[in-house]
Amino acid sequence: MDGIKRRMASVLVAVLGASAAVASLPVVTAAAGPTVFATGLDSPRGLAFDERGNLYVAEGGVGGKIQTTPADCQQVAFPIGPYSGDFTARISKISRNGTRQTVASGLPSSQTAPTLGSLISGVGDVAFQDDHLYALTAGAGCSHGLIGTSNALLRVRRNGTTVMVANLSAFLATHPVANPDNNPATGDFEPDGTWYGLVAIGDTFYAVEPNHQELDRIRKDGAVSRVIDFSKTYPGNTDWRGPTAIAKRGGSLYIGTLTPFPTHVGAAEVWKVDPRTGQFAVFAAGLTSVLGLAFGEDGSLFVLEMSVVPGGPRPFTGDVVRIHGGSRSLIASGLNFPTGIALGPDHALYVSNFGFGFPAGTGQILRIPVPGDD
Repeated sequence: MDGIKRRMASVLVAVLGASAAVASLPVVTAAAGPTVFATGLDSPRGLAFDERGNLYVAEGGVGGKIQTTPADCQQVAFPIGPYSGDFTARISKISRNGTRQTVASGLPSSQTAPTLGSLISGVGDVAFQDDHLYALTAGAGCSHGLIGTSNALLRVRRNGTTVMVANLSAFLATHPVANPDNNPATGDFEPDGTWYGLVAIGDTFYAVEPNHQELDRIRKDGAVSRVIDFSKTYPGNTDWRGPTAIAKRGGSLYIGTLTPFPTHVGAAEVWKVDPRTGQFAVFAAGLTSVLGLAFGEDGSLFVLEMSVVPGGPRPFTGDVVRIHGGSRSLIASGLNFPTGIALGPDHALYVSNFGFGFPAGTGQILRIPVPGDD
């Protein structure tokens, strides 16, 4: 999984081996009756709807065998690295009837070393701004095996080609955080980052990167600036929070966290952030392995938890929780390594399922009705 901590490699290898074995079991048992909306995806991640109700899916791809060496650039340390990759990531468009169509392909995709289960990163998230599609990449960069590439914010043209808006690998290289996790003996340092979540507010984009622990502002002219360096507040392996999910509401940003493995139930949080000042505070605590956030029209916050059992992550233990006022309720459970969530125009939730650690084409999008919504 993007940005996970080095010392838990053996746990994840065992977990993902088990999850692959159960991939053919029933998709989910859940309180709100999810159904499979779309299939045939490669490591689906972030989701976004266009104005016509079509769903766009960021996909990690299937990795590849291209590699770099320490002579080319700084490598990710064993057992997470060395990475290998190829240009197999893509973005899919899912119509209202669940039909998949490729929007952009040939994007950088990379995978960790087999010791960590060959976990794949590619396109991390997608977002719309003025009806134009943008993508946040996580699988590119020399440290990910693909020399001559960079993790970036991309604008996707109507013909499926892409143009770089901002070079995020270069920004990380020239703007280190205060407390990078780069101890060769204990660290899990990703020179190119493992970018995860993206939102647009007006003409400005905001992206989170869990490995370096930061929230960055990206302008349409390509200028990048850091809004918050979370490593100042949560330094080191023990305190690492890993901001992953991001959502917007009322001028504020909300950021969910992924904590070190093995899973500590209740250790993750959602932060409320003022993007103008960089001030943040805990909005909701007592959560676990948060990988997605989405707001309902009534102000409810839907939190996607990747795995909610101690010692995990484990298959079929993901869920969606609704936070509204001072109350919390379980919307769906039994999800299998879910990685992204969005609220659809039909007021249902859409979730990327089988998001990592599974063969090509096994990724799904689930549709989850929200109880009490008409």
